[in-house]
Amino acid sequence: MTEPGDVPPEVLDRLRPICLGLPETHEEPAWVGTRWRIRKRTFAHVLTVDPDRQVAHARAAEIDEPACLLTFRSPLDEIAGLLGGGHPFYKPEWGPTVMGMVLDADTDWDEVAELLTESYCMLAPKRLAALVGPPAPPTD
Repeated sequence: MTEPGDVPPEVLDRLRPICLGLPETHEEPAWVGTRWRIRKRTFAHVLTVDPDRQVAHARAAEIDEPACLLTFRSPLDEIAGLLGGGHPFYKPEWGPTVMGMVLDADTDWDEVAELLTESYCMLAPKRLAALVGPPAPPTD
């Protein structure tokens, strides 16, 4: 990694097929890290956080060492269930439907695909959300 927020290529390689497999999505650099959007709405954002530089993210994720974080949208009625399981989930303070997840060696990529598909469907126009089938299988 060369810049603050850079994401390991192997993480991007796992996220790209999931995110870009959804209708009319695109990937772009975010203020830090990478984000995927449906039109002008961000449904997934990944970044590597250094707790010494990105205090708000680190505090939200309760981390004290560099970590790769994914933020996405989740329906309000599912947030308590995600948080109830503890790590890897956390609740950022910057929106009622925004959720976060620490990506590490134990990440369940099938679950990530489901969560990002749901995030997309929350933000996409109804016509596009109706086109979405089951999440794309993760690549190994």
